[in-house]
Amino acid sequence: MPTDQAELNSDQVLRRDIPWETYMTTKLITGTALQLLRRYDKKSENERAPLLENDGASYIRVFIKILRDIQKEDTVEYVLALIDEMLTANPKRAKLFHDKSLEDEDIYEPFMRLLGKGSWFIQEKSSKILTLVVRSNKNGSIANGEGSKKKGTSSDDVLKGLVDWLCIQLKKPSHPNRSIPSAVNCLATLLKEPVVRSAFVQADGVKLLVPLISPASTQQSIQLLYETCLCVWLLSYYEPAIEYLATSRALPRLLEVVKGSTKEKVVRLIVLTFKNLLPKGTFGAQMVDLGLPQVVQSLKAQAWSDEDLLDALNHLDEGLKDNIKKLSSFDKYKQEVLLGHLDWSPMHKDPNFWRENITRFEENDFQTLRVLLTILETSSDPRALAVACFDLSQFIQYHPAGRVIVTDLKAKERVMKLMNHENAEVTKNALLCIQRLFLGAKYASFLQV
Repeated sequence: MPTDQAELNSDQVLRRDIPWETYMTTKLITGTALQLLRRYDKKSENERAPLLENDGASYIRVFIKILRDIQKEDTVEYVLALIDEMLTANPKRAKLFHDKSLEDEDIYEPFMRLLGKGSWFIQEKSSKILTLVVRSNKNGSIANGEGSKKKGTSSDDVLKGLVDWLCIQLKKPSHPNRSIPSAVNCLATLLKEPVVRSAFVQADGVKLLVPLISPASTQQSIQLLYETCLCVWLLSYYEPAIEYLATSRALPRLLEVVKGSTKEKVVRLIVLTFKNLLPKGTFGAQMVDLGLPQVVQSLKAQAWSDEDLLDALNHLDEGLKDNIKKLSSFDKYKQEVLLGHLDWSPMHKDPNFWRENITRFEENDFQTLRVLLTILETSSDPRALAVACFDLSQFIQYHPAGRVIVTDLKAKERVMKLMNHENAEVTKNALLCIQRLFLGAKYASFLQV
């Protein structure tokens, strides 16, 4: 696609002079259409508003007929720009397309056909107009699941075709910079309707949104992130979409964004999404594993003005606490480790806990063990350091390959440093850990705890 065509904008298009009289002479438009166009074209919004108020459906009919009968790209782009300008000034005008006087017109067909055109300007304007028009149709499928009774293309067909086109733009963008923001912008409007959520999931669209959930810095990228989060929030009300979200990286990505975002509107949507997902399937346990309780505490300490956000944070906080109460003893232990809040709770010195759960330390490539080692290196809390050294010594004693694993993870050097720590509790447990590391499980059990 040529660069100048790709970067074409409405202002440039609307500066063109379209030969309406010639089109009438060649019978591509009627004399009545020419009169309407002369009244409307090149006029200000203030002059156009009463025309649309009094006879809006007639203008829609003229625009649709031009798009259907005239193939010249300059003219097609011009009419699309006129319709886009009309709807941007007042989105409620989309209802004009569903006026009873237009029941004999296939209002969707020209736009659906133009989605497949080579010009990006034509594709983008057609998708935007279709989104607003189909969303404003409260008599067709978008409201009640039944096909539109209008002539020609049904709103069911439109929705499916439009959603498929939007998914293609997310997968293989027609335009390097505009395809993805335009597609997400349309979806953020369309996904408010349950029937669109269904079509989007069937088109395998959920997985295409997840990579777009990433921290943003520029105004443009923040808007894209906001609209992506809006889509995910809307999908969090739809069970089949939730199943897709559960098997994707949506949760860690949302968490990464919310930890670094200062935009209240973005934080609000993510927190509301977490609130919706919390009671579903394994989401609660995943949220606890990812350290969301700590993040929620941090968010609660900030000065937000949005009441919905504050309520959702409180709801999420309570819900996560309930989830932690339901966790197994190892899940509780893991949560303690992941949050870095180590203390002498009974499980640390309970032989049954270690015997029953020792193999669970192998999960996720020894994630819990690796976090224990990170605590040894980074924590400044003497209690946490002492407990981490003790737990490491317990792992060495109870896991058949404990010494080898701990040695491979280069734990010895970290523990040795702590043998000179100023806190006696830390040095005592660091010494115990080193003794067990050198002696091995066979003799380590004779060491006094």
